[in-house]
Amino acid sequence: MTQALLGIDIGTSGCKALLIDGEGVVLASHTETYGLSQPRPGWTEQDPASWIDGARAAVAAVLAERPEAELAAVGLSGQMHGLTPLDAGHKVLRPAILWNDQRNGAECDAITERAGGIQGLLARTNNRMLVGYTGGKIIWMRDHEPDLFGRLRHVVNPKDYLRLVLTGEIATEVSDASGTGLFDTRERRWASGLLELLDLDAAILPPCHESHVVSGKVGRSGAALFGIPEGTPVVGGGGDSVIQTIGSGVITPGALQTTIGTAGIVAAALDAPVANPDGRLQVFCNVAPSKWHCMGVSLNAGGAMEWFRTMLAGFRGGEAPSAKDMAGIAANAPTGSHGLVFLPYLNGERCPHPDPSARGGFVGLTARHEAADMARSLMEGVTHSLFDIYRLMEAAGIGRSIIKASGGGARSALWRQMQADLFGCDVVTTEGAAEGGAFGAALVAGVGVGVWADAVEAAKSCRAVTRETPDAAGAAAMREAFAIYAGLYDDLSGAFSALSGSGLDR
Repeated sequence: MTQALLGIDIGTSGCKALLIDGEGVVLASHTETYGLSQPRPGWTEQDPASWIDGARAAVAAVLAERPEAELAAVGLSGQMHGLTPLDAGHKVLRPAILWNDQRNGAECDAITERAGGIQGLLARTNNRMLVGYTGGKIIWMRDHEPDLFGRLRHVVNPKDYLRLVLTGEIATEVSDASGTGLFDTRERRWASGLLELLDLDAAILPPCHESHVVSGKVGRSGAALFGIPEGTPVVGGGGDSVIQTIGSGVITPGALQTTIGTAGIVAAALDAPVANPDGRLQVFCNVAPSKWHCMGVSLNAGGAMEWFRTMLAGFRGGEAPSAKDMAGIAANAPTGSHGLVFLPYLNGERCPHPDPSARGGFVGLTARHEAADMARSLMEGVTHSLFDIYRLMEAAGIGRSIIKASGGGARSALWRQMQADLFGCDVVTTEGAAEGGAFGAALVAGVGVGVWADAVEAAKSCRAVTRETPDAAGAAAMREAFAIYAGLYDDLSGAFSALSGSGLDR
């Protein structure tokens, strides 16, 4: 028998399950996809049953691939901020409202005002109440769906709904709790004073543990559904944006992690919570005790590429070029894309511009531009958005010695080189980075049952497999293009607001 750790990640577009051994080597990995719904512009929802169906299929696939594996523990990861409302019998009351949903802007403003403005809110949580956070969704549900809200007894995020199905236990951990906007990240506990101001019953929020704590064991029902032995420990795990940093080997200060998934993320590990003077960064609890996590999230990264591919499919009889094909096309254009700049604000933006009305666009189009320029400009625009986030971190005193790249975009050598040129440091990928939150969840599960002494030791399992170094000419061109990109939001924000309020996009 091979001792193995199972990581499960409830993503936006699918569930990934993987098995690793005690050395951090991936033994098996499988992703099961599912869809989401957008019932109105700016709304994104998912049926939690699709998470469970996806998780069951993904887990079944990896267990079938390695039947000799003896599970030591299960770790959980998932998309953050998703409101999953439950009644007293743990029945889901409505489809989950996802992280990239933009409906609750007014509610977030009201929460901020009730807390005494941005500074009053930061004093309680060290974070803004961003559109998309769970807290604003709870208030939206109270204001707009009062009948359902009257039956609400529990609020959980996606991975914690999976925990409930597996173990029968309602619980969360500090990293996912940080992303509700209702958590005091400095003190690592629910912000009780804020809850009182908002007239929210603290009992609807789950008990909160450190991420490595065993927060339940697979019950009889969970064992029957998933084929996992009854009694297998299930650790707290972590929100995907946080836990995937340990999966890239980022757990101590100095290294950055960038993620190009559906969203774009720049993250750093901290030994103390940094000041967040205007709240544009997110300062969360890390998946290791006495460590914190600073990040900025752009709502559109790989999602922008997916949009472009899908749009092109409409011109090609339904056949979309692959992401690899798109990178190959982009490689035919020079750095700077012949003066074409892409703004990736296709679903509004979070960081560095917390603006749900922001819009995307290609700026600088001329008759000379070709498909290669547009493809490269899109990839460069995503890279610019990552560096735009990092400028806030740099101002907070967070340095960069190396970048650990992760997410689907990390598979592209071109995207990695763009980052190396613009950030001015080496960019590496590690063996587990492409596996996302599921790999980090498996590592944290190992910490929880003593396979590794702590998160720092577990992170040493992340071995580098690729490396890009800055190119002087490419760096100069990327910096020149970024200087133009960085001014465009301010130049166009008035037009974005006018479009959002005009009714033309309804």
